[in-house]
Amino acid sequence: MSLRRRLLNALHPAQPVSGGNSLSLLCNGDAYFPALLTAINEATSTIRLETYLYADDAIGQAVTAALCAAATRGVDVRLVVDGFGARNIDLHHLPRLTQAGVQVRVYRPEHHLWRHLLSRKRSRLRRMHRKMALFDGGTAFIGGINILDDATDNPSPTRLDFAVQIRGPLVQPIAQAIDRQWQTLSRRPLFHRSIKHAPTPTKTAPAGHIRAGLLLRNNLSQRRSIENAYVQAIQSARDHITLAMAYFIPSRNILNALLSASERGVKVRLLLQGKIEYRLQHYASQSLYRSLLNAGIRLYEYQPGFMHAKVGVIDGRWATLGSANLDPFSLLVAQEANIVIEDDAFSRQLEARLAQAIDTHSHEITAAAWGKKSSLHRALRAMSARVLFRLLSLTRYADNY
Repeated sequence: MSLRRRLLNALHPAQPVSGGNSLSLLCNGDAYFPALLTAINEATSTIRLETYLYADDAIGQAVTAALCAAATRGVDVRLVVDGFGARNIDLHHLPRLTQAGVQVRVYRPEHHLWRHLLSRKRSRLRRMHRKMALFDGGTAFIGGINILDDATDNPSPTRLDFAVQIRGPLVQPIAQAIDRQWQTLSRRPLFHRSIKHAPTPTKTAPAGHIRAGLLLRNNLSQRRSIENAYVQAIQSARDHITLAMAYFIPSRNILNALLSASERGVKVRLLLQGKIEYRLQHYASQSLYRSLLNAGIRLYEYQPGFMHAKVGVIDGRWATLGSANLDPFSLLVAQEANIVIEDDAFSRQLEARLAQAIDTHSHEITAAAWGKKSSLHRALRAMSARVLFRLLSLTRYADNY
């Protein structure tokens, strides 16, 4: 490892892993939203919720109704949404929420993201992509699932994704992260005194035996935390790696780590999007297929509908899940939140769900089949990758990617 990389690791350390946690894996909205709505309805003191998307669909309406009911019965409810991902919240949900007493903060209000990209205003690309919630300081949720019905704009009623319900000491750093976000977004203009909000009370007594830690990514002190965690875990792999990514355009460090792992005999499987959601990202991701397949990495594309998962399992012992894709948006620009889990049983459970998706809902891309693609097919993928990185280069975010 280079001196520069060792210094970056020292400057941006990962959140320490702690024991004593209880984690429940929640697969897709069918499992997540009933648990989330139950937590909202049963909350008696505090509700903290952060989300990138907040849709005007059946799920968005149900969550809004539950948050309003909680605020009406005296619960301290705080909601943070991203100004681009939830850019229409003021048209549908915001009046009801604020009238009921829900406190709402919007991270960087923005309706025309691409206009600022082309004008090279780097700061406007920074988005709040985290999906976290905390109830009564004792039950937390982290994952990749937005406030969005699985069937919304999706060819399938299932949008493959994961979250975890958490109890135990891990709720403390989660509460601290949420409180810091709220305090930052509550700052008043220069020369006006800002209100210092009291920390959210937490319940951190041991609730299980699972070791887990919080990984945050931001544009200040934690720029490389999630990337470093992936690289270190991949480099330590001895038997097998399974990654499921909605958008897969990894950094050089992650890509090289995966290629090296495969070269030393580690079995690497990637579960990626089969349906085209965003054509540029989809084709740019596919521009990597030839190199990955030639290195012996097995590729699968998820078929029924959109896949929104952002998870990984290594050697059945280490796992991560959360909001971060392995792409330039997540690794260079956005605020993200993942957790890492060091627990054999949980890792095997997540791995089994991924194996089920691979075996029953995915199509394997082989080197032989991919090699038969036309020159036009390959040119479109290569051009998409160049266009994507050219757009990023306009903001200078891709300089070290």
